[in-house]
Amino acid sequence: MDEVPEPHTGWTFLTNHARVLAAIDGNHNARIRDIAAHCRLTERAVQKIIADLEQDGYLSHTREGRSNTYRIDPSKVLRHPAESGLAVASLLSLLVRDEADRAVPSDADGRHHAGT
Repeated sequence: MDEVPEPHTGWTFLTNHARVLAAIDGNHNARIRDIAAHCRLTERAVQKIIADLEQDGYLSHTREGRSNTYRIDPSKVLRHPAESGLAVASLLSLLVRDEADRAVPSDADGRHHAGT
């Protein structure tokens, strides 16, 4: 049975589809359970999102034993007309850079010190 994560109220800047895609980009062999925990979604929600992404060609997977290996098509363009021409690779590069920045220790005033 899916464990329901702590609910979030209010709006957010990223869709759950973007969160799942970024989680997969970080680990192409991630289990649905791990993606769900990372994105604070249920496993069922992640399964539905993966199915959506695969149906529209943003994502594919191959079965290797008991696990899946996911492949993202970085050249696919984002769906919303406001982002016409912007490829998935551009979105993921922003999200990956953000994840990397969060891993860099910051000083007392909250500024990051990458590369220093």
